[in-house]
Amino acid sequence: MDLIPLVDRPPDGRVFTQSLRPGLGDCAPGGRVRLDAVARWLQDVAYADVEEAGVADHAVWVIRRARLHVKRFPRFGERLQLATFCSGLGRMWAERRTTIQRADASDSDVEAVALWVHLDPDTQRPTRLTAEEIEIYGGAAAERRVTARLRHPPPPEHAPASPWRFRSAECDLAGHINNAAYWQALEEELLEADEPAAMDLEIEYRSPAQPGDKLFVRDGRWRWIVGEDEINASIAITPAG
Repeated sequence: MDLIPLVDRPPDGRVFTQSLRPGLGDCAPGGRVRLDAVARWLQDVAYADVEEAGVADHAVWVIRRARLHVKRFPRFGERLQLATFCSGLGRMWAERRTTIQRADASDSDVEAVALWVHLDPDTQRPTRLTAEEIEIYGGAAAERRVTARLRHPPPPEHAPASPWRFRSAECDLAGHINNAAYWQALEEELLEADEPAAMDLEIEYRSPAQPGDKLFVRDGRWRWIVGEDEINASIAITPAG
């Protein structure tokens, strides 16, 4: 399975930038920024973009799929700049590319892309992008069309699994587990081994999770977070960038 492509920054169209410095709560004991912190930055810069553009009240955006291509993990205290733009449009969803780069570096540390579904603020149902949103973000998307279709396989029967639990404190404004919290299960695994230098990962969010007991299932390069009768998320892992 090919991961979501990482399209280049557009020559025209809206690109939103924001400065950031990793804090104590973002980092593993060795100073490496954790995956859940990176995911939180991505959703925060996405909201900052739509807020500055004046369309934050047009929709609630929920993430369907994301790829984190970590060429080098950011570290505690580094001065970073995030740049984000719309890299594709669909009928009721859009793709967002984000780059994380050190202020004094010539290349990025992290390249990310995410597919977000556009929900009506009142009904919480998928709805078409508004004309204003298309006008603001369509220039950067450059006619590129994207799909929200799920691609990851289900877990095989009898694959190794360990208990996992989501906490009520991890719920977001939508009343379900925030997308950044899903990465913590993989972080627990990473913290038991040598610190990774680079990774390429893709996550799919299949069904919104509520607080409670889950299973973290492993099979080769695949990981799944599974509830009693549903798959909440799946992760594809490529160790080296």
